[in-house]
Amino acid sequence: MIEDMAVFTAAEEAAREGRPVVLATIVRCKGSTPRGVGSKMLVDPERGLTGTVGGGCGEAEVIEAAREVVSTGQPRMLRIDLTEDLFSWSPAVCGGVFDVFLERV
Repeated sequence: MIEDMAVFTAAEEAAREGRPVVLATIVRCKGSTPRGVGSKMLVDPERGLTGTVGGGCGEAEVIEAAREVVSTGQPRMLRIDLTEDLFSWSPAVCGGVFDVFLERV
């Protein structure tokens, strides 16, 4: 997939330059979610994001958790629950749950 290549290329560049970054990968989905299992996003504190795990509030939670993973080096599993968003004003809300594995690379 072209998006994955962009994520891997950005990770390789960060590694060559000695910058710690976090790879976020969706590992499990239940219900309607914005992205599926295997979707990846690279969080680079110096350069921003490459790829996506769905955008919106869920992605914001992943970015926040990635800050912790960058600083501690400890991998983390994060559950994003969009079911509360079913009551949101936006018709674009998915309403599912997905788990994201975050690891420093």
